[in-house]
Amino acid sequence: MPKFARFLHSVQRLAWRLSKPTTLGVRLLAVKGGEVLLVKHTYLDGWYLPGGSVEAGETLLAAVSREAAEEAGVSFQKLRLFGVYSSFVEGKSDHIVVFLCEDFTWRQVGSREIESADCFALNELPVGTSPGTRRRIAEFAAGEEAAATSW
Repeated sequence: MPKFARFLHSVQRLAWRLSKPTTLGVRLLAVKGGEVLLVKHTYLDGWYLPGGSVEAGETLLAAVSREAAEEAGVSFQKLRLFGVYSSFVEGKSDHIVVFLCEDFTWRQVGSREIESADCFALNELPVGTSPGTRRRIAEFAAGEEAAATSW
């Protein structure tokens, strides 16, 4: 992971602790054929569901479409709400809307933000998969319905 990207992320985390913002984000739980699509960022360790922040004036659907396309070249036709989650780490109140997609295509894209994207078996996630990502995948595998709980 580039040192400068890590440094910038550290500065951002400090700003969050000082300003205590409320943020809104989206994630895509893209599952097909018993595999889930995950991304590895250049500025964070581990694997995550594709997604990111909702921009001002942007709908949730537009945000998850944009983020999934930017991070993993994902295109899809149909989504459904999987859950709404809250996280209160790093000094912010972060609310994450997760959408489920079971029919999609994807491709590797060149990005300063994403080091890699790949599909993994639901029961064989890579080392370093984030705890929140593991929980969302476990909920899906268990057939749980939409939730509103902690990330």
